[in-house]
Amino acid sequence: MKTIIFILLLISALNATDMRGLIFNGNCTTCHFETKTVSAPSMKIVKENYLRAFPIKKDFVENMSKWVVKPKKETSIMLDSIDKHGLMPELGFEFSTLQEISSYIYDTDFTIKKNLSPKKSLSTQ
Repeated sequence: MKTIIFILLLISALNATDMRGLIFNGNCTTCHFETKTVSAPSMKIVKENYLRAFPIKKDFVENMSKWVVKPKKETSIMLDSIDKHGLMPELGFEFSTLQEISSYIYDTDFTIKKNLSPKKSLSTQ
């Protein structure tokens, strides 16, 4: 019970951008690394393809979300990736959640390195 309360407090303390990032990083990066293609195209490549096809954020978010909710080869804008990695499975997310994830992808520069290591103390007494 304490864990659930902690999680709810943590979630309520985060803003919408942080929530989008948490959802993205907790799910999408299992297959889609940010800049490295392994079992699926990198997010950098996915974003580049969607930006070329849909440069306006509203269109980008709508079209990416529509495809991810029901992936089909016939409606893909990345046929070469499907040929190489196979079709993305249906993930079972609600459309509104996919819109949040797609919005995060549109807003994120995946080429920027993130420092995930804890900051070291500046005092060396």
